[in-house]
Amino acid sequence: MATKFASEMNVKFLLYDVFDVCSLLEKPYYSHHNKKMFDMVLKAALKLSKDKLFPLLEDMDREEPELVAGEVKVHPSVPALMEEYGNGGWIGASFSESVGGEQLPLMITSCIKYFFTSANYSASVYPELTAGAAHLITAFGNEDLIKTYVPKMIDGKWQGTMALTEPDAGSSLADIATMAFDNEDGTYRIQGQKVFISAGDHNGVENVIHLMLGRIEGAPEGVKGISLFVVPKKRIQADGTLINNDITVSQVFHKLGYKGAPITELVVGEQGETIGYLIGEPHKGLFYMFQMMNESRLGVGMGATGIASAAYYASLEYAKERLQGRKSGQKKIDQSQVPIIEHADVKRMLLFQRSIVEGSLALLIQCAKYADFATLTEGEEKEKNDLLLDILTPIAKSYPSEMSVLSTSQAVQCLGGYGYCKDFPVEQYYRDTRIHPIHEGTTGIQGMDLLGRKVIMKEGKAFQLYLEVVKETILSAGEAPTLQGQAKQLANALQQLEEVTAFKIIQRAERGVEVFLADATLYLEYFGLITIGWQWLKQAVVALKMIPEAKKNQRDFLAGKQVTFNYFFAYELPKIQGLAIRLMDNEAVTVEAGLSDFSD
Repeated sequence: MATKFASEMNVKFLLYDVFDVCSLLEKPYYSHHNKKMFDMVLKAALKLSKDKLFPLLEDMDREEPELVAGEVKVHPSVPALMEEYGNGGWIGASFSESVGGEQLPLMITSCIKYFFTSANYSASVYPELTAGAAHLITAFGNEDLIKTYVPKMIDGKWQGTMALTEPDAGSSLADIATMAFDNEDGTYRIQGQKVFISAGDHNGVENVIHLMLGRIEGAPEGVKGISLFVVPKKRIQADGTLINNDITVSQVFHKLGYKGAPITELVVGEQGETIGYLIGEPHKGLFYMFQMMNESRLGVGMGATGIASAAYYASLEYAKERLQGRKSGQKKIDQSQVPIIEHADVKRMLLFQRSIVEGSLALLIQCAKYADFATLTEGEEKEKNDLLLDILTPIAKSYPSEMSVLSTSQAVQCLGGYGYCKDFPVEQYYRDTRIHPIHEGTTGIQGMDLLGRKVIMKEGKAFQLYLEVVKETILSAGEAPTLQGQAKQLANALQQLEEVTAFKIIQRAERGVEVFLADATLYLEYFGLITIGWQWLKQAVVALKMIPEAKKNQRDFLAGKQVTFNYFFAYELPKIQGLAIRLMDNEAVTVEAGLSDFSD
């Protein structure tokens, strides 16, 4: 059984040396914190992960949630975990102290999530969903909603959810059919059906608070008519008691992985007695919800990264211990077998995994830094941080998600037949991570968001800012002779990205939107490879400067960084060439394929 799932050394390297999280301490909002406190928080998060979450990994997978007498029963550890999350301040870690939070930077709380998700993804979902829902209430709800719901959510007593999806309106939110009828007393009667709602009901908390999208009677059609409501499983009476709010769990889905947290189907207002409370203004629900969705998309990227991290360390540990075969050219039977990590192809699989995990984690902390500074700055600086976060979010969601599937698959491959068996955890990691390219906007949705919106918005301003920050890294790398080759390689890739993007924009004008967006997923993959290359070059620049003064264990870590950096530029970044050929071809194969072309 694996004993390690995450790297504290890598987290600190990224936070302090690459991204300088302590620069936030110069801002008044974070001035009461210091590096020592950040270290204490990270240490506590890792301890909680090791002591409470990781030991439950297998049990939560084997004991799936069940629907019993209308209530979802989850693993018996969940109530204690929610209490631990609440008492430890983990749910409210990023919240303002004014609402009972710890007021920690997103850069720090992102790394907390990395520890939690790598230790036990299912167990990490409960506080993550609750924090997202509570944050949305504090951002757009009135004082009464904040006082009524947020404290108990932050304390871990009440679960939060995001109730968007409906049976006939998956990614197409314009088709949402849940209705809200004005009661003329500040409340609304809600009726509809929601599906695939994570933690949509369970017996680990006293109450479940749904952030639910619906249409007020008479609202405009499409996305312009969607409003957002707080819809509790149990509503509060005047005397403080809780009564059922006419929300029925019609089923619990049995999933491929991620089995320790329930996903439910909800029937809302079957008896006409579900009461909801409007957040903000009518018909602005999608705008509000996208705040939570964008935060959740970064959370999905981190979840995928965490699982891939755990799988990497499990396969690394196995590869160091498993004796099999002899090195190429050593065929004598009297020669001892070697650990499989000595075989070049196993090294390739391990370097692939490490390049994905540490490249993805760097990108997610980069995004967190932009988010932190966007909330603390104004004017042009704020706009720059916001735009860079906007253009990177679809990549930060999709690259870790898609690559985690491949990375965990390589972990299984490292273990061979054992990797396919439940005796080792990598088969669970493979199952657990498969959800990430699907939820909170599929990879296809992210591709259309990047190419169809983010790259061209504000006359390409976000795209130009992206090019500028990558060029800054390339310039800094050019000062180091050993990095000049890779710096030039990334510079050529960036120039090609400009050419491909210009081609796609012309294609949109000449061939129409359908052809323009047909290969948006490939464009996203292409853009993602270049972006992770940027993140690896950033790390290599810093690592190279640190090596001469580093102690033995850190020197080995930094040397490993250099090898993994070399691997990414030798094996992964060259993949953009094939993608570029496809992206700069006007032949619209998938658009022109007819239904008859799929007949047998």
